[in-house]
Amino acid sequence: MSLKTQKKMASSILKAGRSRLWINPEEFGRVESAITKEEIRKLIHEGVIVTKREKGVSRGRHRAKTRKKKGRGPGSKKGSIHNRKRIWINKIRTLRFRLKELKEKKIITPKIYRKLVLLAKGGTFRSVSHLNEYLKSHNLTRRR
Repeated sequence: MSLKTQKKMASSILKAGRSRLWINPEEFGRVESAITKEEIRKLIHEGVIVTKREKGVSRGRHRAKTRKKKGRGPGSKKGSIHNRKRIWINKIRTLRFRLKELKEKKIITPKIYRKLVLLAKGGTFRSVSHLNEYLKSHNLTRRR
């Protein structure tokens, strides 16, 4: 029971490889008796011979990887490296100065000071007002 020629004809009609063809196992007899291209076309029309979907490269891994990315590519950067560095230096200095001030006035504990300095270094705070907002929302200031 060889369907080699029938598969060859069907693949040329459907313009698909022989490995992509699916023949209904219940209809093997009918397919085997088909010897002309016209009969094969009829079987294709009836759904006895069908092409399987083409296999592609999965993008699942790529999607997972891009979800992790946080837009740090060259296109997301605004300004030259020197300009960005200058802005960072100015921001971190003002934040550290404010934190030092709060520690010296004993508004925050040294333990909280250390935690906040590390958060500032990590880029958590946009500005001094953002830092003050964070202190208020997390109740990190001492009671008087």
